[in-house]
Amino acid sequence: MSGTATLTQRTILAGRDVLAGKRRGVRGALPFVGPAVIASVAYTDPGNFATNIQAGAQYGYALLWVVVVANAIAMLFQALSAKLGIATGRSLAQHCRERLPRPVVLTMWGVSEVAAMATDLAEFLGGGIGLSLLLHIPLLAGLAITAVATYAMLLLGNRGFRPLEMLIGGFVGLISLCYVVELLIAPPDWRAAAVGSVTPLLPDADAVALAVGIVGATVMPHAIYLHSALTQSRMPAADDAERRQVVRFSNREVVAALGLAGVVNMAMVAMAAASFHAGHPEVAEIETAYHTLGPLLGAGAASVFLVSLLASGFSSSVVGTMAGQTIMQDFLHWKTPLWLRRAVTMLPAFAVVALGVNATQALVGSQIVLSLALPVPMVALLWLTGRRDVMGPLVNGRTTQALAIAMAGLVLTLNAVLLAQTAGVPVPGLG
Repeated sequence: MSGTATLTQRTILAGRDVLAGKRRGVRGALPFVGPAVIASVAYTDPGNFATNIQAGAQYGYALLWVVVVANAIAMLFQALSAKLGIATGRSLAQHCRERLPRPVVLTMWGVSEVAAMATDLAEFLGGGIGLSLLLHIPLLAGLAITAVATYAMLLLGNRGFRPLEMLIGGFVGLISLCYVVELLIAPPDWRAAAVGSVTPLLPDADAVALAVGIVGATVMPHAIYLHSALTQSRMPAADDAERRQVVRFSNREVVAALGLAGVVNMAMVAMAAASFHAGHPEVAEIETAYHTLGPLLGAGAASVFLVSLLASGFSSSVVGTMAGQTIMQDFLHWKTPLWLRRAVTMLPAFAVVALGVNATQALVGSQIVLSLALPVPMVALLWLTGRRDVMGPLVNGRTTQALAIAMAGLVLTLNAVLLAQTAGVPVPGLG
């Protein structure tokens, strides 16, 4: 048995010791840390960079409340997804395949595949843009290097879940550190940020599309599907009591990992607001933000921004491919080779660049696609986790179910407003 394989085995054994009451405290929580950390990468991906930079540059701190609300929705639905996997030993997509009519399953799979491709478009473009800026090479060359690097990282999954969890966790830590540094270099107006975080406001019609993009970049369909797959067999539980323990550890990890991701997202908006809103509100592209940061705040700020973008692009592209595999395999019972899945999901990014489409606008557009696809897994998850015959004693309580329904309703409302606006239907209160 190799050392890396032993790392996964040791994690499982340590978790079993915790469930048996032989290990407590911080050391007792560590074996259960991993799934939410991987899922949290979806909430700090390059799509977030694109939407958050635009939000901060154009509207200052006014859309911070959208980030807060989106992060609260993400926490609840990721926790429910993890609970579904732990309670049933089945992923969300597997349950849908087993319990719904074939035409419905195929439709859900189609919508989810579109969402997976939109996800990978954003993540792949982010890595490519970062390498293009760092190495001063064409964007297509940056995409090619990103493809090779992320494929190599994905191969770690052949050695068990723990090495990949640790790698992704390292990237999450690096992204977080970068934004701590950015806030020290460009301190925001903390009072304005606090007000913007709790004051619901959509200044104009363009802010609606951006708000929907922020929701799509924060609450991501592929992450909801993936989380249940990551927890379904990760830590074996012998009975309902042990499953409850695993769910408690999972909920704590979700709050910690997604709470950190939410702070990073707020820091992105705050950095853009502090750096660009007053003098450069026209900044709406990742490349422009990078080139503008240098003259404004110094080469250090631009370099830190670039490092965070690269870490985000590489790690989120890995997670996006993992989710795409899960969606296809669990909905259709088809298992595709890793290299084929990687090749198919990266084609849209190459097409966007080859056709000369603005990369950042493509990123924002992909996030709107994600938000429009989001109700599919949200509604399915609500339906399943609210059924006692599926969840047993871990079924959602009334308060949890009501809160989740309200949050799903908010997402549907935002989507409806965007679609009405796109169709030219006047929306009251929006100029």
